[in-house]
Amino acid sequence: MKILIIHQHFRLPSQGGAIRSYYLARALVEHGIDVEVITAHAGKKQEHQNVDGISIHYLPVDYENSFGFRKRSQAFISFAWRAAALAARLPGIDLCYAISVPLTTGLSAMWLKATERLNYLFEVGDLWPDAPIELGFVENGVFKAALLKLESITYSKAAGIVALSDPIRKAVQRKSPGSQVYVIPNMADTEYFGTSADGTAFRTRHGVAGKFVVSYIGAVGFANGLDHYIECARAASQAKLNVHFFICGDGALLPQHQANVKRLDLQNLTFLPFSDRAGVKELMDASDAIFVSYKPYRILETGSPNKYFDGLAAGKLIVVNFEGWIREEIEGERCGIYVDRQRPDAFVSVITPFLNDRALLKQYQIASRDLALRKYSRIQLGAQFADVIKRTVNACQNAGRSFRSPKH
Repeated sequence: MKILIIHQHFRLPSQGGAIRSYYLARALVEHGIDVEVITAHAGKKQEHQNVDGISIHYLPVDYENSFGFRKRSQAFISFAWRAAALAARLPGIDLCYAISVPLTTGLSAMWLKATERLNYLFEVGDLWPDAPIELGFVENGVFKAALLKLESITYSKAAGIVALSDPIRKAVQRKSPGSQVYVIPNMADTEYFGTSADGTAFRTRHGVAGKFVVSYIGAVGFANGLDHYIECARAASQAKLNVHFFICGDGALLPQHQANVKRLDLQNLTFLPFSDRAGVKELMDASDAIFVSYKPYRILETGSPNKYFDGLAAGKLIVVNFEGWIREEIEGERCGIYVDRQRPDAFVSVITPFLNDRALLKQYQIASRDLALRKYSRIQLGAQFADVIKRTVNACQNAGRSFRSPKH
């Protein structure tokens, strides 16, 4: 069996960033399935490499989080058509697994289904285009209608949908009632994070030995709402709490946030550059709590942010500033706390019990690690994903639907 994964933002652990699609590809390889990946890079020409049993094809389509909406859209469309053209030349593919965001990977998958009779599963990590519409990035009515139509058709033509959270599953089922929807959330790599954890060297190097360390790791964009995270640092500073904050990541709003921290003269917040997985682990090991932040939009509450799962795997207190399923989960599991954006003193009041009672902090951290092992283990969810792939291939074959035209 050979599976094609189309993901414009596929990344390896050595590159840093979200590596869910790498975990998925690894899981398939570990279950005896051949994997071809089509992705993009900033190079000038198409390249190919084999990593950990995964055959990776890199298309020369540049993309950065700092791109404006028009330039992003151009990159998405360019990748979709180039990926479809390359995929049509790859022999022996049994199923395509197309990953959004962007939604335009659905164009690649639908083109392959129409021209090559190659069925596909479609992964929905964020409700797109709902998110850019609700956040105000898409205002033209005709364009909105076109994107919503593309979403609907992509869902309806797929052999199945993989949603990263239960709220996303419910949204997809409302939009496409006849679709088969599986929930496979992001994965907690419990074999990597939370093992051999010793943050002493990091704490000494950054002058935070003896402090309570809170870290934000990830994208620094509009949706992440790090203005509130900075306000939490400001409130902690004014209350003279023994807490130090880190921001590790990159994005369009990074210069703005750096300027704001400098203007406020916050000595308790440090920016760290975007890092690979080893650098993220080092920061995780040195942290007491991981902060997961979003702007207060309902659409963002449905997501499955990968650093939430890394924080669980590392056994850290989870702090969130948004409503939704993650808040409900961490409060129910007693492994995290919610900070109310509407109350300037909220962070101080909710974090103080953990500063005063290290046993309480340890209790919450153990609960985090337990939740990761019990519900989100990479091994467990990888096996679940491989099973979905195999069952989809077998179901399509049993239904007499050819995966490839006779020329292949």
